[in-house]
Amino acid sequence: MAQQVPESEGMSDARIVMSRPREPMPAGFFGMAVGILALAATWRVGVRLWHLPVHAATAATALALLIWVTVLAGYARKWRIQREAAIAEWNHPIHSSLIALGPVSTMLASQAVLSWSRYVAITLFAVGVATQLGLGVALHGRLWQGGRRMETITPVVYLPTVAPSFVAAATSAAFGWPSLGALFFGAGMLAWLANESLILQSAAEAEPVAAPLRPTLGIQLAPPVVGGVAWLGVSGGVPDYFAYGLLGYGLYQALLLLRLLPWISKQPFTPSYWGFSFGVAALPTMAMLLVEHGASDLFKVLACTLFIAANVVIGILILLTINLMLNGKLLPAVQSGRLIGPR
Repeated sequence: MAQQVPESEGMSDARIVMSRPREPMPAGFFGMAVGILALAATWRVGVRLWHLPVHAATAATALALLIWVTVLAGYARKWRIQREAAIAEWNHPIHSSLIALGPVSTMLASQAVLSWSRYVAITLFAVGVATQLGLGVALHGRLWQGGRRMETITPVVYLPTVAPSFVAAATSAAFGWPSLGALFFGAGMLAWLANESLILQSAAEAEPVAAPLRPTLGIQLAPPVVGGVAWLGVSGGVPDYFAYGLLGYGLYQALLLLRLLPWISKQPFTPSYWGFSFGVAALPTMAMLLVEHGASDLFKVLACTLFIAANVVIGILILLTINLMLNGKLLPAVQSGRLIGPR
C-alpha cells in the first residue's frame, strides 16, 4: 500500500513563498505619498485655472494626506520595533537617499493643509525643513568621504539635497516668503547641476544599471520641473525665459525616459516605479502655472495634454500597487536578512 503523504509535506511552492516573512516598510514608500501629494497639488492648480471640481481636488488632497500619514506611521514603527532594519537602510548607499522623501512629503503635506490651517501648515513646514537639512548634510557628506562605487550613483543622489531644497523653495513662496524660498532654490539648483554631472559620468563609465535599479531613473524627470515650479513661486510666477528653459529640459527628460522605458520595464513592477511620479505630476503643474500667468495658447494645449497624461500614469501606478497589495507582494520577502534592490 502506498504511504499517504501528509498535506504539509505536499505544500506548493506558492504557499511556501506566501508564508515567507516580509521585510519592514522601506523608506522608498514615501515616494507614493510624494507622487499623490504632487498630483493633488496639480488638481488644486486646475481648480484655479480650469475650474475643475473643487470636491475632486479636495478628495485627492485628503487621500494624499491619508497615504502620507500611513507611510509616516509605518516608517516610525520600523524605527521603534525593527530598528536593526532601519539602521541597515540608513547605512545603505542607495536606500538611505530614499529616506529624504520623508521630509519632501512632509513639506508637500504642509502645502496641502495651508488652505485649512496656516498654523498646522507652518508647523509641518518647519519640521520638514529641519529634517531635510539634517538629512541632506548627513547623506551628502558621505559623497565627500568617498568610497562609493560608481554603479550606485543613480538619480537617487538628487533626493537628499535637490528635491527637498526645491520643495522648500516652493513651499516658502506659498507662505509668502519668496526671499527665503530663493535661498532654498539656489541650494537646489546648484546641487542639481553638480549631481547631474556625477550621474552622467556614472552612466558613461560604470557598468549598465542593474534591472532592479532602473526604475530609479524616473527620478531624473523631477529636478527641472520641480525646480521650475519653485522658480515660478519665488519669482512671482512670471513666465520668463528661464522658466521656459526649465520646462523645455523637463520635456526633453520625459522623452528620454520614454525612449528608455522598454529597457527600464525589464524590471517587473515594484513600488520603486513611484520614482517617476513626482516628475510626472510636476511637469503639468509647471505648464499650468505658466498658462495661469499668461503663457500662449500653445502652452494651454500642452498643459491640458500633460495633465491628462499625469493622471493616467499615476492612476496606473496606483492600480499596480493595489494589485501587489492584494497579492501579498507589496512588501518584499526577506532575503537572508539583506536589503536587496531599491523599493
